[in-house]
Order: sequence, then C-alpha cells, then structure tokens
Amino acid sequence: MRFVLTALVFLFGLFDLFMGLNFLLNPAETALGFGLSANGVQGLSTLRADFTAFFGVVAACMMIGAWRRNADLLLVPVAVMGVAVLVRGVSLVLDGPYPGWQVPMTVEALHVVLLVAAWRVLPHHRIEELTS
Repeated sequence: MRFVLTALVFLFGLFDLFMGLNFLLNPAETALGFGLSANGVQGLSTLRADFTAFFGVVAACMMIGAWRRNADLLLVPVAVMGVAVLVRGVSLVLDGPYPGWQVPMTVEALHVVLLVAAWRVLPHHRIEELTS
C-alpha cells in the first residue's frame, strides 16, 4: 500500500511538472485548454509565471516528498490543491457550471485524496510539531 501510494504521488507529480513546463514553454496554447488567453506580453508573463509556479511547486513537493518518503512535503500541495478545488466549488455556485467543469475539479480532488492518504501512510511529523 505504501509503495503504491508513493508511486502514485510521484506520477501525479510528474503530471503536474509537465503542466508547469507547458506553461513555461508554451503559455498561450496551454492556457487555451484552461479557458484563458494572454493579453499581450504582460498576459504571457503572468500565465508563464503564475501557472509555472503553481504546478511547479506542487510537482516539486510531491516528487521530492515521494522520493524521500517525507510526507511533510505533501502538506504544501494538499493545501494548494485543496484551495483550488474549494474555490472552484465556490465559483460553481456563484458563476454556474461550464462545459467540462467536472474534469479540473476531479483532478484537484484526486490530488487531495491521494496526498492525504499518502501523508497518513508515509513518515511525517505531527502537525503540532511543525507549527510550534
């Protein structure tokens, strides 16, 4: 079970790494898949920086945490993905659904479930130890 969860965390991290690299190297085209478009050079810079940071930090924490069997590092991506899925839910209520809205929410929710399960199984510090 521990090996399977570790491998899944690493694979999900690879997926996020490729998403981050896509935004870094090809921001305009990648953004279209998210319903976004760049507004000039500033828009390209924002897409490149913000989405590469989002996916890159998530990927790095997941892959390093899985590789080192250090579940403390998984708290960062679980928080980021948890906020993302929560805010998508708020947007769904406030703005209504759009075609395909289930896909990004499902991917983010799967990240949260996987990361929480892996955090419980892999070695980690107690939350109280990390916050004191």
